Amino acid sequence: MKMSGERKRRIGIVGFGRIGRYLVQRIEEEGYKHDLELAFVWNRSAEGLQGRVPGHLQLLDLLDFDECKADLIIEVADPCITRDFGERFLRAADFLVGSPTALADQTTESKLREMAGRSGHTLYVPSGAFWGGEDIQRMAERGTLQGLKITMAKHPKSFRLVGELVEKNNQVVNERTILFEGPVRSLCALAPNNVNTMAAACVAAHTLGFDNVVGVLVADPSIPDWHHVEIEVTGPTNEKSGQTFAVKTSRWNPAEPSSVTGSATFLSFWSSLLVCKGHGGRVYLC
Repeated sequence: MKMSGERKRRIGIVGFGRIGRYLVQRIEEEGYKHDLELAFVWNRSAEGLQGRVPGHLQLLDLLDFDECKADLIIEVADPCITRDFGERFLRAADFLVGSPTALADQTTESKLREMAGRSGHTLYVPSGAFWGGEDIQRMAERGTLQGLKITMAKHPKSFRLVGELVEKNNQVVNERTILFEGPVRSLCALAPNNVNTMAAACVAAHTLGFDNVVGVLVADPSIPDWHHVEIEVTGPTNEKSGQTFAVKTSRWNPAEPSSVTGSATFLSFWSSLLVCKGHGGRVYLC
């Protein structure tokens, strides 16, 4: 039973796109059930908050976030936020990095891991569309994880790409086309808003990491309202029989046409938020 006057966990939301708006609404409507309340909401364009977020919760300058005394800060804006503010966030509060492609930058990942250890705050990485993440993490911890490959297929219009993949994607008309196959670290720089699932996988599969988890990005015009993710896990080989442990999962996430984010992702983020209650100075998949 909850005690009267029990302190609520204060949540800061950085980013007010579709996921940010969803989380703000859920906290406003259901936060009392989970001892949660908003500490602040920041958006790159302050005008986007007008009429949607009470004035006293609008944070106009992100550099002033510490004045709001948040217990947990959630980034759902852009990978550059984690690169530029992640250390500061972790110094003051637990931090959920909603764009884990930011961790593909080795310097950023190292700094955040170090700060989590020094501050005692937790760096949370949401599993998102990464099915079976906890099992894969346990395999990595036991030293039995040998390989991990993730194939993500979306309609060409559902991608936000940069660099060499832009033109390649623009040329896709009717045929299912592989845009990229290789280390996830390289892919994160080319599709920072599309492969957060793969980045979360690299965190879980920490013995392989961003350089040895294989990512495959596929443009498929035949699936305008779906995001399809296949995960292939390879474990140890039996020396006597030659048999190799393997698991393959296939996840179909409904999505609005041309949408970067599948519909199931919103509920997944809310579930991740509810897990973030402080797990000490470490990285934690949620």
